[in-house]
Amino acid sequence: MSEIRVPTLGESVTEATVATWFKKPGDTVAVDEMLCELETDKVTVEVPSPVAGTLSEIVAQEGETVGVDALLAQVSEGDAAPAPAAKKEPAPEAAAEATPAPSSAGGDTTDVMVPTLGESVSEATVSTWFKKVGDTVAQDEMLCELETDKVSVEVPSPAAGTLVEILAEEGTTVDASAKLAVLSSEGGAAAAAAPAASEASAPAPAASGGKDVENAPSANKIMAEKGIDPATVKGSGRDGRVMKEDALKATSAPAAAASAPAPAASAPRAPVSSDDASREERVKMTRLRQTIARRLKESQNTAAMLTTYNEVDMTEVMALRNEYKDLFLKKHGVKLGFMSFFTKACVHALKEVPEVNAEIDGTDVVYKNYVHMGIAAGTPTGLVVPVIRDADQMGFADIEKAIAEKGARARDGKLSMAEMQGGSFTISNGGVYGSLMSSPILNPPQSGILGMHKIQDRPMAIGGQVVIRPMMYLALSYDHRIVDGKGAVTFLVRVKEALEDPRRLLMDL
Repeated sequence: MSEIRVPTLGESVTEATVATWFKKPGDTVAVDEMLCELETDKVTVEVPSPVAGTLSEIVAQEGETVGVDALLAQVSEGDAAPAPAAKKEPAPEAAAEATPAPSSAGGDTTDVMVPTLGESVSEATVSTWFKKVGDTVAQDEMLCELETDKVSVEVPSPAAGTLVEILAEEGTTVDASAKLAVLSSEGGAAAAAAPAASEASAPAPAASGGKDVENAPSANKIMAEKGIDPATVKGSGRDGRVMKEDALKATSAPAAAASAPAPAASAPRAPVSSDDASREERVKMTRLRQTIARRLKESQNTAAMLTTYNEVDMTEVMALRNEYKDLFLKKHGVKLGFMSFFTKACVHALKEVPEVNAEIDGTDVVYKNYVHMGIAAGTPTGLVVPVIRDADQMGFADIEKAIAEKGARARDGKLSMAEMQGGSFTISNGGVYGSLMSSPILNPPQSGILGMHKIQDRPMAIGGQVVIRPMMYLALSYDHRIVDGKGAVTFLVRVKEALEDPRRLLMDL
């Protein structure tokens, strides 16, 4: 007998609600087959079966709130479990579900499932189908492409055959265990059966689109308390299922509408001539780009953002780096870059000006006695901000290793949501792209972000002489609701002083 327990839910998450059981007592389950779905305030978590066997008992029913490591169910291992034989009803249903596929396809069928999407990613959007119903496909040939908030995932064909049915059309949001399509291993028979299969499956979306699915219990509770008609709430879950976050959005929608009666819909796109329209291309924004756009606009709408500028002479930092970079690489196995200097300088300045490292929570100011440094990283799909936790307790080598590791994971699309949350201050380096000066936008709910820029030789007046020095413009954007101009300027001056004389970092001056 194997126990099914609540998995680790993420940082600061201590409980979850059992949203849906995909299996019932007596059902046979395979290894890694999804048993149930849990909901937290942040994410939806699916619980797989660790063993093959029979679901013998469900301990936590739908709608119950459970803690981390709580017992959810028990699975009897082995094929000869008595539960399925005692239950007469599941067997005909299983037979009924199993028989139509071979008859409609005219041969053995293979299900095309959503591949593993990565840590903390529970759903994706079908962006493009490369094949259509009736097409013959080879094994490992790309069938479609999925988009998540972080990465794009291509779905290869698990077997050679004919695509007889597409269950998730372009634009559909699917969960991590959803079925995307059905393949038949018999080419000729499957091709003939394909039109019939697609016609037979056509009414299914219409039936599921009528809210004929069970919403999440937590969502039902919220909608009942707020008096919201479930039919008016658009669900983001499987088959249009209303999730907790959908209900929360619906509760805040009236207030948002009252405070902002003229949203973007009141400013339609200007008319375009037919000659120009024929030369335009309309492409749907990726989910990551939509998330970036929404968060940046929220930042502008919420914070009283202001930017102050200064410039820093990089002579000493560059000399120190050139002198010790080879020894640094040999000892620590990582290159010595500029980001560790800037991170240490910001940590030093944040200790003197703690409000830049704080955030507003309602009518309270939350001061943080730690520095979780966000390092903005550009990826092929958009800008992400992985967080280096407790950067104030790290040395140069640890910071460089963390930046290199987070940057590689960001480019590969393997960052988890937890790795991009909880930052208290952010550094953005636009200089790697050649930017000379910019005004960075805050990463809410943070109160400050430092913008680095291109290092450029410029003539400077030093000691009554004009000399050429490598100079960089620095920009600090801050929330004026919590950070005064004096504090912002002081912060930027302390960063400048630490970089122009790195010995100050050692002396804590």
